[in-house]
Amino acid sequence: MRFALLSAAAAEAGHLAVPAWVALAYLVSGVLFILALRGLSSPATSQAGNRYGMIGMTIAVATTLVTHEVASLPEIVGALAIGGGIGWFIARKIAMTDMPQLVAAFHSLVGLAAVLVGLAAYLNPEAFGITGADGLIEPQSRIEMGLGIAIGAITFSGSVIAFLKLAGKMSGSPILLPGRHVLNLGTLVAILGLVGYFTQDQSGWVIATITILSFLIGFLLIIPIGGADMPVVVSMLNSYSGWAAAAMGFTLHNTAMIITGALVGSSGAILSYIMCKAMNRGFLSVIAGGFGADAGGASGGPAKEQRPWKRGSAEDAAYMMKQAESVIIIPGYGMAVSQAQHALREMADTLKKEGVSVKYAIHPVAGRMPGHMNVLLAEANVPYDEVFELEDINSEFAQADVAFIIGANDVVNPAAKTDKSSPIYGMPVFDVDKAKTIFFVKRSMGGVGYAGVDNDVFYMDQTMMLLADAKKMVEDIVKALAH
Repeated sequence: MRFALLSAAAAEAGHLAVPAWVALAYLVSGVLFILALRGLSSPATSQAGNRYGMIGMTIAVATTLVTHEVASLPEIVGALAIGGGIGWFIARKIAMTDMPQLVAAFHSLVGLAAVLVGLAAYLNPEAFGITGADGLIEPQSRIEMGLGIAIGAITFSGSVIAFLKLAGKMSGSPILLPGRHVLNLGTLVAILGLVGYFTQDQSGWVIATITILSFLIGFLLIIPIGGADMPVVVSMLNSYSGWAAAAMGFTLHNTAMIITGALVGSSGAILSYIMCKAMNRGFLSVIAGGFGADAGGASGGPAKEQRPWKRGSAEDAAYMMKQAESVIIIPGYGMAVSQAQHALREMADTLKKEGVSVKYAIHPVAGRMPGHMNVLLAEANVPYDEVFELEDINSEFAQADVAFIIGANDVVNPAAKTDKSSPIYGMPVFDVDKAKTIFFVKRSMGGVGYAGVDNDVFYMDQTMMLLADAKKMVEDIVKALAH
């Protein structure tokens, strides 16, 4: 959405006074963007929210193209068609397990678009209407341009690193450079200083240095952040892409871009803060590049020790859940990997027919991006009134007969409450250890959660490990329930 507006809105530069109907069109698109954000706050209204966003973007782009002279309308329309076609194809083909890295990749495109638009405005300021009487770029436009390019470059390089980590093409472990905080702070100060100097000297080396340093700092800020904090990173980069678009909106004198960018930037920042609070992370610490991270929280490490544990079967789980009065299901990324959400809903429907109360418990950071589990359950037509957030259901585990954990790990790990040396210490987690019986679905005992720490729940007396592919295990449970 922001990428398309960045591309089309470049034609609007230099037109501070606009007809009333144009201002009204941009106002309508802004209202639709607000309604889109409101709709996306709940799975029940998310489809309507998406429609509002698409309609608002269509109005904004069409208004810009209709009211301003463009170098080649067929080229712009062709570019929109190509980009839209690629986006449509990817959205149709992408697996839900790959959605987090797709979001990171799209954020990088928004950042790159802001950089390219800013450089285009620098190279041809007359076409953008940002020159003064002396033929030089106006000082306020230089500030807007410098900040837009800087934020866009940080968004691009940071999103590329996030994509590589989420896609498994780069280690999810924190990569800690010596003196990284001094290096990060020094680079940021240098960027801000150069943006200030740019108001006095618009030489090419200044804007080039700002661009290069910004690409560098985006890389440096994300590589120290470990896999456990990746949901916050995705949300944070979303905020950055919004502020980059807003800064370019000021340069291009485009009201719709300013509104859209500010909405995305502020909502992304708020979501990042909420995510940090849910993970007991310091907001400033995370955006400063994983301050205080240590390699001990690296993902993919081995379990700390071998202890006795009990293995269960699909028949065991079916029998115990059929006899239960209440079952709480805790889904995680493992469910997404195996695409087990439809089989899980079938299992829950079968239990409900037997008079069992079934609820779903969703942690704010389950999966690898905000709302990951909610989307998967909505895709499987799980009723919204059966899905509960952590704070609404955590007290019920003490009365639950069965806690059924499918693909989750860190969000049910009691080390977050007891082990001060753990990288997830302080993160609110589900009190599954209080349930009478726990069934834990995972592929093998050799793996650990994304934060890379062992889980005491595996070894509890009331826990039965169901070691198999999540989808196959749930399908076997459904078959056992039928018999």
